[in-house]
Amino acid sequence: MNPKRLGPLIIAVVIVIFLPLTVLAEEQSIERQQLEQWITKLFDQRAHMLVHSTDDNLEEYYLTSEAAARGAFRQEKLRKVYIQTWANKRFLSLTDAESRIRLVRVKISGNHARVSLVQSLKLSYAYNGKPEQPQHFGIGTRHVLNLQRNDGVWKVAREYYLDPLTENPKLIPELAPAEEGIPFIRSDGVSLSVPKSGARRYQRERAVSYANKYAGLAWGAGNNNRYNQKYRDYTDLGGDCTNFASQVLGDPEEGGGLKMTHGWRYRFKAGGSESWVRTDSFKHFLLHSGYGTVVARGTFDAVVKKTDKHPNGAFSKIQPGDLIAYEMDGDVDHFSVVVGFDVYGYPLVNSHTADRYQVPFDLGWDKYTKYWLIHIKD
Repeated sequence: MNPKRLGPLIIAVVIVIFLPLTVLAEEQSIERQQLEQWITKLFDQRAHMLVHSTDDNLEEYYLTSEAAARGAFRQEKLRKVYIQTWANKRFLSLTDAESRIRLVRVKISGNHARVSLVQSLKLSYAYNGKPEQPQHFGIGTRHVLNLQRNDGVWKVAREYYLDPLTENPKLIPELAPAEEGIPFIRSDGVSLSVPKSGARRYQRERAVSYANKYAGLAWGAGNNNRYNQKYRDYTDLGGDCTNFASQVLGDPEEGGGLKMTHGWRYRFKAGGSESWVRTDSFKHFLLHSGYGTVVARGTFDAVVKKTDKHPNGAFSKIQPGDLIAYEMDGDVDHFSVVVGFDVYGYPLVNSHTADRYQVPFDLGWDKYTKYWLIHIKD
């Protein structure tokens, strides 16, 4: 064949072979973009519902002919009722909600899709007596959604995620107003700054900074909403809350710097010891090692009221950098880190699984929860 004719022929063959693939890739990209836009609207609508208490338009996002989809829709309505009830019982109002999502994995097959994503949710509130002083906190969650397309419209067929706001609203404990209608305040006065540690063994300022930096997916957290990559993520192995609390206390470079021991330690190739990652074991270690001491233990009513032992309330003995353990049915199953107090002295906490950033300490728990207020000794 004449070489002068060979070049155009090769080009023609390449176009014939690869043009359909290019068109297909472009179509898939457009389909993914459209799906992402639809999911973003879904999560924006759910966030809006938490504040404005209306779910008029939310049902259209769900395949309500299927039981799993109806269950997913009911869960969203339940979390709305829960957080609104909690707010009313804490003498405050939710004022705004902002949702940000990031798609992790998308698989589209015809009229079906499976999507893994993460959400960073910012919630704002103000006390009824101080509407001009809004407070903000963040929650981060991981979601898996099965979607189905009917008549060209995507619908949620099933959803899985660990929701820290799905509790029975009837089990939220009451909070009695204190003097002059103030709902909750440390009567010894509230310092929002972290006590300086100086040359003490526990670097409290660093511990709080670590908790804020590595609070994960929650709005407000640092490190681009990612955990500290030096440590293993135990979320899929029962939860990462204790691993995170141990990091806050014991990370030698950025955290509190408490000296690791034979029983409580993290080996950077092997992972954490039992006392480093398991809630009950960690609690026992803290109390028997001398690193921590229990200020109070009890239900919500017990830890917020003023007593002869704690005339200013048990929380007057708690500082940023201390811990709260959450006991249910006789077992401790969660740890959070105290990182500060809001304008009325309400303790704010950070944690993993689900990720929380400066969240009111009792949000997501009920009247049967027993709180261990654990002071870390400097």
